Amino acid sequence: MKKQFNRMKQLANQTVGRAEKTEVLSDDLLQIERRMELVRVVSHNTHKRLVTCLQGHIGTDAEKRHKKLPLTALSQAMQDGGSQLGEESLIGKMMDLCGEAENKLASELMQHEMQIEKDILDPLNLLAEVEIPNILKQRRQLAKLVLDYDSARGRWLQATKSIISGTNTQALTAKADSLKEEMDEAMNKMELCKDQLSADMYNFFSKEGDYARYYVMLLEAQADYHRKSLSVLESVLPTVQAQQDSWTEKPAFGTGLDEHLKRSSREIALPIEACVMMLLETGMKEEGLFRIAAGASKLKKLKAALDCSTSQLEEFYSDPHAVAGALKSYLRELPEPLMTYQLYDEWIQASNVSDPDKRLQELWLVCDQLPKNNKANFRYLVKFLAKLAQDSETNKMTPSNIAIVLGPNLLWAKTEGTLAEMAAATSVHVVTIIEPIIQHADWFFPEDVEFNVSGMFSMPTPMMNHVNHLTRKRPNSMVGPDADISKRDSSKSRESAVTPPAQRNGSGGSTQLSVVPPVAGSSGPSPHMARRGKCTTYTTAIRAGLQHFKTVCCINMVYNNTVVLMPQHTRRVKTSTCFLRYM
Repeated sequence: MKKQFNRMKQLANQTVGRAEKTEVLSDDLLQIERRMELVRVVSHNTHKRLVTCLQGHIGTDAEKRHKKLPLTALSQAMQDGGSQLGEESLIGKMMDLCGEAENKLASELMQHEMQIEKDILDPLNLLAEVEIPNILKQRRQLAKLVLDYDSARGRWLQATKSIISGTNTQALTAKADSLKEEMDEAMNKMELCKDQLSADMYNFFSKEGDYARYYVMLLEAQADYHRKSLSVLESVLPTVQAQQDSWTEKPAFGTGLDEHLKRSSREIALPIEACVMMLLETGMKEEGLFRIAAGASKLKKLKAALDCSTSQLEEFYSDPHAVAGALKSYLRELPEPLMTYQLYDEWIQASNVSDPDKRLQELWLVCDQLPKNNKANFRYLVKFLAKLAQDSETNKMTPSNIAIVLGPNLLWAKTEGTLAEMAAATSVHVVTIIEPIIQHADWFFPEDVEFNVSGMFSMPTPMMNHVNHLTRKRPNSMVGPDADISKRDSSKSRESAVTPPAQRNGSGGSTQLSVVPPVAGSSGPSPHMARRGKCTTYTTAIRAGLQHFKTVCCINMVYNNTVVLMPQHTRRVKTSTCFLRYM
């Protein structure tokens, strides 16, 4: 109690400046002391934050830690879900594979966290909570011993002064000697503590590189964990990707033609074949097919049914407009038009040829350049549209009208502007491309087409390919009295609506009819359209009207299921109104 009182008294005297204070630590040791305190604080904060980054419970064994990880719970949930869905479900397969991968990742995470706890957390905690606090404790002990020494020294000095001025010299001398012994003892204790503290401080300073190594080990452990995790993922990703790629039930709308045909092992795209087969059975006599819009809900339902490759399409047979709308939508949603971006300029150049013979020849040459899958599907579609045009007296869908409503869904520019700009720049060209191809479908594509390619659908009537009423003859391009084509009787079947092109041989004006189809890769045939009366080419009349008359008015035109306004030349060019009379 007396020693404690003396310390408090000495501290008070030093505080007010009435007593000297002994400095026992050098400047180097004082600097080490300040750094040591900072290291303790930052090590404590780092340990605290690093603990919050761990997902497992610190101090538990490996098995318990693994069970408590969120990844383990996720893995179990995925594997349970995969078992419930079964292997016949792609989601079930994916969940099972991903569940196994997550379980492996959980194991890697558990081992990583245990390594972090052993190599980083425990040493940091030892440094911040044990080693540095012990040194600081010695520093506080030294401060007390310094106070004891200063107090004993002060009392000894006072006793020495009292001997000189006092009368009881012997008693004062004895007291001074006692205080001298107390001072020497306090100084010895202070020096011992100082030496021990100095050694510990210098030892700490020399180990700073070892303490810094903890942070390097942290990054190394994290890098090793991520490498192992990446290895787990890379081992399972090929299997997962293979399962994904082998799954054929993928949406058809919005998917590239080649990709859809490859994964479904088909020759003709499912939406095209399904819609054509349904229309062949119930839609060929429907007025305004491809022109009249279908109900949005019915169209959406049909597209969804075709996307999932369902065979239950019976309910849609009664709504041919929805079927036609789905076909148009599929063609328009292709990432690349069926007639391809690559050949866009060639198609437009061919449509600009003024001579009918040469225009047909150029169109045939461009058509022959289509990629295999595009050409097969385009041929299939054109054959169907030609068959549809045979019933134009009933359904009002002539080749011209079909080209108007369907052409913009078959070919469009890669860089599109506004809808009006697209219509003005492309629509007339597309119509002049599609219309003659439909009119002369059997000349462009002389091969027979089996509409029920996949065998998934039933044909209402046998496919005849129009052999009895369409020939692959090419009449004389200069029709004379001796080589005129007999007019069709208006009471005959509309199957004769498509007039075959012809070829002229020799220079004497005589003609020789040929049934030889065009050969792929050749320079193309020399076709000609000799049409009379109602078969007058609408596009030629329009082009003439555009050249000679400037009086315009606006008419409605359907482009990509959207009504837009386009200039239409009228008055003296009456055939131009026929061009869009059903719109």
